[in-house]
Amino acid sequence: MKEEPRRHPFRDSQQDVKAARDIPDTAQTRAPAYRLAFTDHDFMCREELRPVRLQLELLKPQMVMDERGIDSTIVLFGGARIPEPAHKDTARTETLAELTKYYTEAQNFARIMTERSMASYGRKNVIITGGGPGVMEAGNRGAAEAGGQSIGLNIVLPHEQAPNAYVTPDLCFNFHYFAIRKMHFLMRAAAICVFPGGFGTLDEMFESLTLIQTGRMNRIPFLLFGQAFWERIINWQALAEAGTISPEDLNLFRFVETAEEAISVIDNWEISPCD
Repeated sequence: MKEEPRRHPFRDSQQDVKAARDIPDTAQTRAPAYRLAFTDHDFMCREELRPVRLQLELLKPQMVMDERGIDSTIVLFGGARIPEPAHKDTARTETLAELTKYYTEAQNFARIMTERSMASYGRKNVIITGGGPGVMEAGNRGAAEAGGQSIGLNIVLPHEQAPNAYVTPDLCFNFHYFAIRKMHFLMRAAAICVFPGGFGTLDEMFESLTLIQTGRMNRIPFLLFGQAFWERIINWQALAEAGTISPEDLNLFRFVETAEEAISVIDNWEISPCD
């Protein structure tokens, strides 16, 4: 993050952080109570400090993206287990092997959208993914191939993992709280594209749809790649027939199959028959 000019006459906190490293070594200065509160890891991780950690996790990506001048994003949700077509023989199931085509579509979609974004100096419609493998990697990869930047919102998981190599390093974030991470996915969203995936993708998709359905979020282009997959996984029509959703709620999203089709739907969203 860039250094902000001081707007007050008080001593800078960074100055005291440096000065505190050179204090005399005594029983008092070695005591945890003497540490500066904001540099005290044990203190910051206390249960009572959760509201502060939530605020910090909200603020840091927000401030970095503001500094980079990012106005809007195109969200890509999708499965981490879908390999690229060249590695489809490593897929765990035949279905995953078939779904590798959506890796290619995500990559192509992100490349085309990033090429467009660069016409606005890379500030509008920047690709944002979860920063992991599979479809997420494809999105960041397509953006990199276009020579543009892309965002990755990673999260600490119990198993060892790292962001994919195509996320723009200065826009690669790590989260502890799923809820704050999902907020950052949607805060600048100009469109949402959902590719086949598992629990995480379903969670992200349904939370986003719920926010739009309930008017807590503006309606934006919402595309589901792979109609056959989504209609096999979710009986959308049954929800409407049961009355648990309104028939009009089925118009909140559109099914698409290719990057080109998705871009056409986004370009014509305002005059789309689903409006």
